[in-house]
Amino acid sequence: MSSAKPSLELLRTLTDEHVLRAVMAHGRLTRTEIAALTGISKPTVSESVRRLSEAGVLADTGERTTGRGRAGSYYSLSQRCGTALVASITPHGVSAEAVDAFGQVVARSSARLGRSSGPVPAAEALAQAAAELRREVPGGLRCAVVSAADPVDRASGRLVELPDVPFVVGELDPGAVLAPLVDGEVRVDNDVNWAARAERGDGCAAGVDEFVYLHLGEGLGCAVVSDGQVRRGHRGLAGEIAHLHTEGPDGRAAVLTEVFAALGLRHEASTAIDVEALRKAVGAGGVEAERLLDALARAVCGVLSAAVALVDPQLVVLGGPWGGEPAVARVVGERFAGSPRAVPVAQAQVAEPELAGARAQALEDLRELVVSGPRGLATTGASS
Repeated sequence: MSSAKPSLELLRTLTDEHVLRAVMAHGRLTRTEIAALTGISKPTVSESVRRLSEAGVLADTGERTTGRGRAGSYYSLSQRCGTALVASITPHGVSAEAVDAFGQVVARSSARLGRSSGPVPAAEALAQAAAELRREVPGGLRCAVVSAADPVDRASGRLVELPDVPFVVGELDPGAVLAPLVDGEVRVDNDVNWAARAERGDGCAAGVDEFVYLHLGEGLGCAVVSDGQVRRGHRGLAGEIAHLHTEGPDGRAAVLTEVFAALGLRHEASTAIDVEALRKAVGAGGVEAERLLDALARAVCGVLSAAVALVDPQLVVLGGPWGGEPAVARVVGERFAGSPRAVPVAQAQVAEPELAGARAQALEDLRELVVSGPRGLATTGASS
């Protein structure tokens, strides 16, 4: 039986991909350096570089090697390869950045919002930030990843308005808002899910396949990671823990979000937790601070017990503006260590984890578009 040989076109495609991934990993390379890194012969690399240059994917930087022998030309990605948009929608506003295929942030933009802005101001802020970046970066915005501080419907990518959520923008559709400004796919997910991905990539959960990430900030959320993947649930609402029943300050069962009302730690006329007031009270020390920490630990550990019973994680990660407070992590860890099914509790390590997680995904998506070659560029082209 004879095995079919790969076609010449397939071999060229694979060679071009290896060449592009080497350049993306190192920024700029000569043909000799590419051959050494990839193990592909110099003539084959030279032919690939020629093809990719003619297609507008690679460009001669004008720099040359120095020293003995024939000078070599350095090649890098063409500006036509474009950038990826990374956007974050929070109670404080929209922040956006353009990331190139080397993983570098080449431009930033932002627009302010209020805690209960509604869908129209949020859509305007997102469009404004993206439009500013599109005008600024060469090659256009080829794809986008959006992090939202609200639940996200898995099928549609629209934000979901649940009862008592502290940050209300309504059923905003980031994909529809960005469609005129982004040439390709727009991914949208909840900020806690992106944060969990970041911690698994470069934080305290690096390489851990089974863990839960508990976000404790103005809002409350949880990401479930199983088999190395964030589990979003049927609608994408997995981890919405605000209405779980736990132990209240008086020792009776209470809805988690109401615990903070009982402790006087919510913003006026809002279910948003007053993070600064909580930090101040915890940092004051003394008997009252210990009582507050104990109440917080009992409430949080009630949620963690439910998470452990349902998903059996290897690790619990505490993140968020007050979840990362050392005193909070200490009392939660100590209390949970005495539970029937104790799991190690670690503090999140990645700065701005929701942006870091979204940025990593955007970089992966953009690189896949780049290695798709001339066909990928033909559908996007250069953006004015």
